[in-house]
Amino acid sequence: MFFLKHKRNLIFDRHSVIVRLTVVCFLLFVSTISSRIQAQGVKRLLHRADSVLSYRYYHSEIDTNYIIRPTTKWTVLCRFNLSGSTIRTEGYSTAHFTSEVKAANKGTASIGLGYMGLMASLAMNPAQLWGKYRDYEYNLNSYSNRTGFDIIYQDARNYSGWHERENSERIEFPNDVLTMKTLNINGYYAFNYRKFSYPAAFSQSYIQKRSAGSLLLAASFQGQQGTAEHVMKSKIKTFNIGLGAGYGYNWVPARNWLFHISALPTFIVYNHASITTDGDRKPIRYKFPEVIITGRGAIVHQMKRFFAGASMVFNFTSIGDKDDAMLQNIKWRNRMFVGYRF
Repeated sequence: MFFLKHKRNLIFDRHSVIVRLTVVCFLLFVSTISSRIQAQGVKRLLHRADSVLSYRYYHSEIDTNYIIRPTTKWTVLCRFNLSGSTIRTEGYSTAHFTSEVKAANKGTASIGLGYMGLMASLAMNPAQLWGKYRDYEYNLNSYSNRTGFDIIYQDARNYSGWHERENSERIEFPNDVLTMKTLNINGYYAFNYRKFSYPAAFSQSYIQKRSAGSLLLAASFQGQQGTAEHVMKSKIKTFNIGLGAGYGYNWVPARNWLFHISALPTFIVYNHASITTDGDRKPIRYKFPEVIITGRGAIVHQMKRFFAGASMVFNFTSIGDKDDAMLQNIKWRNRMFVGYRF
């Protein structure tokens, strides 16, 4: 009897093990199938995204006698950027006054990886790592043949300069006296977008084969808010919108060389600005012409899959009247770059 009972338990245990192994195998099979389905789903999604990007990348409305796409999809790009800004004021408040302050130049190095015109990059400021630079700046640029824009936001705290009032001694401003937050937005529309390419000069997602230019429509915005505390306490506030037109030209003097220059002047159609000194607020009244001018230049050299060059973006804003109250802003960025397509 004991043997039969023990044998039944042994048979039961064997059945239990077999059932458990069967369940485990089934779950592993289901998990494997599910993983494969998910992997296939992700693969189909990536393939779909690649197809959409490829279609948009290679089916642009362009004249291929003038501009073409690179034959490769991937790009590695290294850049070195140097930027700076200057603010000038001039006017009359009980006496004629002038002032000028400059932010410390900012240098950054970045490396980016691009795929069919989409670029992600990582930037580093060595001076900030060493604790010698506390400002920060964000740049967002998007250039296509037909439309494009720059968005530049700067929060600067290390301006230095001077203020001078008639019949008074010049006051020198040390670092950290002025804090200024500035937002610049500039956009364009190119009429001759089938033959003229902004990206060929600035993002290298196109290659300009022959010289061409285009009339450009432009829109600009600048907003600023700043505070200065030294011998006196001052505040600056501006909000400006400009509309205008300009021209850009890509010159190809020889194979694999490109020189670009463009100017986008806009006339301010809305201005709200003021300067407050020791609680005395002085509006900057509109006086035609008030302008926001964006200038760009670039040099690009192609060397098979390698390319290298330099570019420049310059923003100039002038509002008000120097016999009453005038404010001028200069913002610039120079860039050197080298890249490889694969």
